[in-house]
Amino acid sequence: MGTRGPVPKRSDKKLGKPTRAKGAELPLTQAPAGGEARWPAPDESWHPIARDWYLALQQSGQARFYEQSDVATARYVAEGMSRNLEGSRFSAQLFAAVNSAMSNLLVTEGDRRRVRMELQRDAGAGAQAADVPSIDDYRKRLTGG
Repeated sequence: MGTRGPVPKRSDKKLGKPTRAKGAELPLTQAPAGGEARWPAPDESWHPIARDWYLALQQSGQARFYEQSDVATARYVAEGMSRNLEGSRFSAQLFAAVNSAMSNLLVTEGDRRRVRMELQRDAGAGAQAADVPSIDDYRKRLTGG
């Protein structure tokens, strides 16, 4: 799992030169990956939210890095999620365990940033950022120039 603390900024939002103290050059151990992970169909008995989560995870960008053991973990998490959602009482302890396991699968952007993984959107999706006004434009409007 990643580091604790606040979610790091995206690499394209950081200013300055990265230093070794900030984790710029951490040693990396590599091993060959297994074959492409096979995703079994979601269990029909799962709660609809658990089923939707499992299917969404399968289509997410980080799933490209998943091994078969990660898929098995995702099935186990979906089962726990389903049991909690369908139970007569909602268990906060089970929710915390499911949430922690989801974090281990790098489900949210914050989880991925903590382990220094960023998913890149295509150029069409990045066009939204162009609609954000710059601070210089804002200043000009305020000063009338």
